[in-house]
Order: sequence, then structure tokens, then C-alpha cells
Amino acid sequence: MHALRRWWHDTAGGLPATFWYLWAGLLINRAGAFAMLFLSLYLTDARGASESLAGTVVGAYGAGGAAGVLLGGVLADRWGRRATLLAAHLVTAGLMVALAFSRHLVLIAVLSALVGVVHSMPSPAFVAAIVDVVPAERRSRAFNLQFWAFNLGMAVASLLAGVLAEASFTALFLVDAGATLAAAAVIAWKVPETLRRTAPTVDLPPPTRTASGAVRPRRPGLHTALTDRTFLVFVGLTFVLAVLTLQTSTIMPLAMRADGLGPSAYGLVVALGGALIVLGQLFVPRLIDRHRKHVVLAASTALLALGFGVLAVADELAVYLGAAVVWTVGSMLAAPPNAQINADLAPPQLRARYQSVFYLTFPAAAFVAPTLGGVSLQYLGDRHWLIIGGLGLLAAFGHLLAGPPRERHVAALRRATDREPAPSADHAPAR
Repeated sequence: MHALRRWWHDTAGGLPATFWYLWAGLLINRAGAFAMLFLSLYLTDARGASESLAGTVVGAYGAGGAAGVLLGGVLADRWGRRATLLAAHLVTAGLMVALAFSRHLVLIAVLSALVGVVHSMPSPAFVAAIVDVVPAERRSRAFNLQFWAFNLGMAVASLLAGVLAEASFTALFLVDAGATLAAAAVIAWKVPETLRRTAPTVDLPPPTRTASGAVRPRRPGLHTALTDRTFLVFVGLTFVLAVLTLQTSTIMPLAMRADGLGPSAYGLVVALGGALIVLGQLFVPRLIDRHRKHVVLAASTALLALGFGVLAVADELAVYLGAAVVWTVGSMLAAPPNAQINADLAPPQLRARYQSVFYLTFPAAAFVAPTLGGVSLQYLGDRHWLIIGGLGLLAAFGHLLAGPPRERHVAALRRATDREPAPSADHAPAR
């Protein structure tokens, strides 16, 4: 019993009540965000769209997501985290209802692009709010739980979506809208505004001159994140991590088909990865908390490189399943320190903007991984996986090189930042 209590403390103990309400909102949001998983099938089966048109509409949804990430970051730093989360959830629910009853393909395409925008807006606000309320020494476990909730919610969404899509596409969109409203209700009821207005603590960009010659100082903003070299090196390494991870959903199905393995085999490999995350992610903090974050990221990226590199000699399902275990463990280990470093590098008043730039790596990787990966697999065959493995090993080495100067940068940023005030009653740890 003592061991169980110790495990719970190491995994989830000492986190503020506000974090748990944010966590619940994220879980509900992910578990209910399933309609867009079946967007292409809905367009072809229910609306008679061609495959090329369906692909264009899905692409519009993805493009909207890239814009939404940046918009969500800016609004979360200006309006506040709570206001951005509520606005995004409420608008999403309305758009889902509109999609449920829309019949014209042009209107569906427009609505899908708008859904892409508002679906991505909450991500920077969620993470910025978590950073606002969770003390630095407990953020690793908070981000570990966030990653677990995200994957658990996606697993539930996949199961529910399949059942609802067979019954009714209209019901698919309406239930999605209902779940989104439920998440908004939790946020409105229990999540206070966590943004604290502070004086700028980052080095300001150089001033500019107007046409009349007057000097106009530049305020910190999105451009600050886009010109922060230490942060951008970390974003670049995260981009490589995302490209590796996305091999499972973009290139690996093609490789398995070439090896004579069908969709059921692919589904088994993906299901194994999801099950490992749901069952094992809560044990990660005790494994990594005693190690420096850049060392953990180097090790996790090396595991991803090894897992995908093994596919160069894979021709049976058992090899794919074994490789999936290796790269999934790598992903599990990478999630908490990756999120924590991202939080540490962001000045307090620009947290959401930094998050929005960080989250751009995922739509960018979603474009690069299938585009270049398809060409590589076609012309290089199994050597594609050797290239992916080599890329991962280079990124692992990059983490080892970038880690110490990044830690010095974070320490300097903390020294320049005023001490945060004591947390209010709303931010007290849950009992």
C-alpha cells in the first residue's frame, strides 16, 4: 500500500486543482473530437465527393489548423487562457452543428477549414495555463499526465467514431458538438483565468524608425519567439521527432503493404502502441525525473531511430510489433521533457505565443513526412528506414550538444524574471 501511495505521489501528487480541471477538459475534448477523423469518408460516402476533392477539403482543415495554432497563441496571451479556450470550444460546437446539416460541398469545405482553425486554437492556451498554475518542479508529471490524457482521449474517440459513423454521420457531428460543449462547461465552471499580467522580462527587439524619423520601440510578440535562436534550435529538433513519429501513420502502412501485410496487421501495430501509452505512461515520471532533460530526449530519440531503423529488415508482423514497442517507449519518454523544455524557454508574458510556434512543428511534419517519405520509399525501398534511423540519431546527438547551452539560457531567463506571486486559493493543490 505504501508503494502504491508513493507511486501515486510521484505520478500525480501535489498538482493544483486547476490543473485537474484543465486535464478533465482536455480529456473530454479529445474523447469527443472524433468527427474530423472520418471527414474524408464522410465526403466520399455521404456527399459523393471524389477522392481528390475529399483530399483538398481535408487539406483545408489542416491548413486551418496551422493558422489556428498561431491565432490561439496570440489570443491566449492577449485575451487570456480561459477566454481563448471558451471561445474556441463554443465556436467549434456551433461549426459542428452546421456541418451536421450542411449539404453543399463548397459550404462543407469552408466550414471544415474554420473547424481546423478553432480545433487548433486551444492547444497553446491549454499548455500555457498548465505552466501558469503548476510549479516548475512539478511540470514534468503534469505534462506526462497531459500526454496520457491526450492519447487516452484519442483512443476513445477512435472507438466511438467507428460506431457512430456506421449509424449516422449526422450523429457523428452532433455528438462531437455535445462533447465540445461539455468540455467548455468544465472550463467555464472550474477554470479561472490563469494569465498574470507582468512587465516584460525578455530582451526587447531593436527599435524601428517611422517615415518621419521618430523612434518606435518594438514590443515583445510572436516575432520574439520566431527570432529566439535557442528556442528555434529546440523547435527544429522537435520537428525531427515529429517526422519520425508520423512515419507510423504515413509511410509505415505502405511498407507493410509491400511486405504483404494487410490493414488488420497495421491496425494491430497501431493498437499496440496506443495500449502501451495508456497502460505505461503513468510510470514514466519515476524513470526520468532523476535525469537531465536533454539526456532523456537524446535517449528517447535514439530509441525512435532504432525502432524505425529496424524496419529496413522487417518483413513479418512480429518484427513490426517488436519495433513498435521500441519506438513507442521512445515517444513515451520524450513527451514530458519535450513539453517542459518548451515551457522553460518561454518568457511568462509570451508563453502561449511560444507554444503556438512550437505546435507549428506538427502540421509542418504532417506535410513533410508523407511528401518526402513517399518519394524516398518509392525510389529507395527499405533503405528509407535507414535514412529515418540516421536522421533520428543525428537529432539525438543534437540534443546532447544543445542541452547544456539551453540550460544556461533557461537559468538566465529565470534570473531575469521576477518571482511569481504565491498561488491563490484557486491554484491550491487538490486534496
